[in-house]
Amino acid sequence: MRRRSKSRLGSLIELAVIIAVALGLALLIQAFIVKPYKIPSGSMEPTLQVGQRVLVDRIGMSFGNPSVGDIVVFHPPKGAEREGRYLGEECGGIPQPPHMVTYGKAACDKPNPEEASVNFIKRIVAGPHDWLFIREGHVYLSTHGRKGPFKREQDSYITPCGKEPECNFLTPIEVPAEHWFMMGDNRGRSDDSRFWGPVPTKWIIGVTFATYWPPDRIGFF
Repeated sequence: MRRRSKSRLGSLIELAVIIAVALGLALLIQAFIVKPYKIPSGSMEPTLQVGQRVLVDRIGMSFGNPSVGDIVVFHPPKGAEREGRYLGEECGGIPQPPHMVTYGKAACDKPNPEEASVNFIKRIVAGPHDWLFIREGHVYLSTHGRKGPFKREQDSYITPCGKEPECNFLTPIEVPAEHWFMMGDNRGRSDDSRFWGPVPTKWIIGVTFATYWPPDRIGFF
């Protein structure tokens, strides 16, 4: 009886250790390698639907920067999580004095230095020192620090938004060094860098590389 009890106790201890190790590995993987993420809103439609689940590569950010066209998970500037910001809000903050975003003119080019704790998912449409303006939801980009000529992005993946006010920011702006300009693919229904500015590289959690739910959308980006 004693041997059987000791054997049963040993099995329970072994099982507990296995579970603890498995949980530890799962947490380690999420913290440093791959993190699952659930799409919370329709701002990335039609590319990503509400409730769709994706995998985010965290380790890649340790070895280099993302690229224009990548879909990334990141922390936005503080205050960006408030609903209704795309109706017109202040852009920037300390140390830059804020100014109001004006439809038809310049998108927000002054990043707020304070980081929010929430996670957003958007597409990178411009990188450090790129110039851009937005017409009818389409991004016109000039790279390598040159203010022109501008070339329209290849954007068959977006939901166009035509002549809606939030779809037109016609004054070119430059993205600051070590910052990235984010936009949702649902251009008329996305709260993004147009309204709260570019995002520092250090706030980017990782690049989305695959989707695993629902089953009919399983695949890689």
